[in-house]
Amino acid sequence: MARPVTINISHDLGREEAQRRIRDGFEKVAGKIGFGSEFEQRWEGDTLHFDAKAFGMSATGTVEAGEKMVTVTVVLPALLAGMAEMIKGKVEKESTLLLEKK
Repeated sequence: MARPVTINISHDLGREEAQRRIRDGFEKVAGKIGFGSEFEQRWEGDTLHFDAKAFGMSATGTVEAGEKMVTVTVVLPALLAGMAEMIKGKVEKESTLLLEKK
């Protein structure tokens, strides 16, 4: 059974800058987690929808960019559900780095 994992990341960038950084860098975040071999993304309003494939498995999800919060939801296939906490930690770390104020 697929398992959704949700990560909330606060930021002080505003919605537009958060979206720009996600647009420019979220594929790199996916690559660092191990889901970068095949990565497709599309925007619908303030939400990025993505499909990622690696090791013969697929994960889907969304990244919602808000004024002060970004919410990443990843739906992991059953075979990766046991690694959900590790994947969640990596997504949170890499996404936080992407959204740090510089």
